[in-house]
Amino acid sequence: MRRHSFEAVAFAGGGNRCYWQGGFWDALNAASPQRPAIVVGVSAGAFQACFSLIGAGDRVRRIVLDACAAIDREVEWRRLLRGRSPFIVGDLYRDLITEVFSDLELAALRAAPEILIQVTHPPAFMPPLVAAYAAIAAYQVEKLWTGAGHSRAGRHVGLTAGFVSTHGIETREELVAALMGTAAVPPFMPVGLVNGRPALDGGLVDNPPVERIAAVEKAGGRTLVLTTRAGGTVPEVANRTVVRPSVPILSSRFAVTDGAAISAAYELGLRDGEAFARGQA
Repeated sequence: MRRHSFEAVAFAGGGNRCYWQGGFWDALNAASPQRPAIVVGVSAGAFQACFSLIGAGDRVRRIVLDACAAIDREVEWRRLLRGRSPFIVGDLYRDLITEVFSDLELAALRAAPEILIQVTHPPAFMPPLVAAYAAIAAYQVEKLWTGAGHSRAGRHVGLTAGFVSTHGIETREELVAALMGTAAVPPFMPVGLVNGRPALDGGLVDNPPVERIAAVEKAGGRTLVLTTRAGGTVPEVANRTVVRPSVPILSSRFAVTDGAAISAAYELGLRDGEAFARGQA
């Protein structure tokens, strides 16, 4: 086995920081093509995993950068008059996913390694918005206390993880629902609906999503965890390799006007991925 061939890969969340993952993945695969048995992704990391594993990164970034150049504001307060969030990122993200994944891309996803899109479900007795804000508050406390290099805050308020497999998705609508659900962070992103259940950001219970790759590690398989924070501590276990940006990524997670920051995150990922591949050769 090649020294830097991985049997499982985890894509952490992080909004626009996740474009770093795309650069890292592209550079690593240019040096040594990867074919993991399983990939787990949360939030924007799940989106990055889906388009990166089918080689659609250049197209996605072109669409995103063109959109950033055409948008002059990120908040439209008049949307409140219609009972909607003033943040436009949710609608733009849904439109982006819908544009990127046609039947051709869905077929490519089914042929690629299986990607598990992790979502978070609130308890049946708890309104989704209450669950979301309680989990976000718990996360802020966790971040102050531990740095939240590995976040599990949502479990403290009763949230549980659910998974959608790209090998089981049959329609674009199903994929849109899963990717919107795993990124649901009110008020920026709307509460999702996955398999008839309210869905929130997948990172609220396990970010980076390492629990589903633990079985691979215990069986002796090598895993790769793509974080998006330059700092923070992810649990170290045998057979796990954790990589992170070499310098902090200066981009708001939900920014839709800062194309330069998105490009810089991707380019940093390329450099970091190339350096990692050289070190593993």
